[in-house]
Amino acid sequence: MSSAVVSTSAAQGRPFVFVEEGAEGCPQPSVAELFAEGRPPQRVLSTSVFSTSTSKDARLAGVTPASRLAVRPAPEMVSSGIAAMDALTGGLPRGCLTEICGPASSGRTTLLLAALAAATRRGECCALVDASDALDPQSAAAAGVELDRLLWVRCGENSPEKSLEQLLRATDLLLESGGFGLIALDLGDLPEQAARRIPLTTWFRFRRAVEHTPTVLLAVERQSIAGSCSSLLIKLGLIKAASPEDRLAEQSVDSQFALPTHAQLLTELEMTAELVRSRLDRKPVRSAEITFSSKTAWAG
Repeated sequence: MSSAVVSTSAAQGRPFVFVEEGAEGCPQPSVAELFAEGRPPQRVLSTSVFSTSTSKDARLAGVTPASRLAVRPAPEMVSSGIAAMDALTGGLPRGCLTEICGPASSGRTTLLLAALAAATRRGECCALVDASDALDPQSAAAAGVELDRLLWVRCGENSPEKSLEQLLRATDLLLESGGFGLIALDLGDLPEQAARRIPLTTWFRFRRAVEHTPTVLLAVERQSIAGSCSSLLIKLGLIKAASPEDRLAEQSVDSQFALPTHAQLLTELEMTAELVRSRLDRKPVRSAEITFSSKTAWAG
């Protein structure tokens, strides 16, 4: 057995002694000789402690093999209130963020009221955070929403910035309190520039808050703004809007008078829904795009 004296600047002249087993070379001063010279060694270590296999095992001790990782269960799906939409997406996932985006008159409100009606019929309490104070309670009741089970948070301020600030505060409080089967954020009437000011970290916080809960978090927007934080992204579009004047025009093609193009009473919408993104295990049953229609209450 031999020893090697190694000096470093950090040691300030105080040598380290490494004892190597079976090493051959020039004889080095022993530990006793070092003490006799007034230069006590700072530390005596054996190189066997720093073997490659030992340090590698230490690094891998806290790593779980992929074969032992628990499989995350698929979220529970609930009805959106529209059969064609359920066939496309499988429903709305609990404990996840779902985005519904589209331009005006593309069916955003139709799908929102249908989801609220389906949730209240299941006996669940729901919350609607309305950024623009756009909800019509009579239309909601006509769509089947049980208003006694709906908490309507009205954020109609003079500026979109203040409305957005109220919406984010209310959403944090609702997610923290719990107990809601569905929490809907209606951002559809906010300017797109204002809605995009919501940082991605806020959507990530919302997603983590709703995770492992039975709550459906639904965001209604003009354009997708939550990015990868949403588990389901549905894009809506308008195909055709029908009115009594359109039917009258079809019946009187050869008439001498021209029908007005303004102040027409809307009776039916024909819309398309596209499944843009789904991070769920369940794949869509049919194609990734469907069409559905919605009639007004007075149209019968």
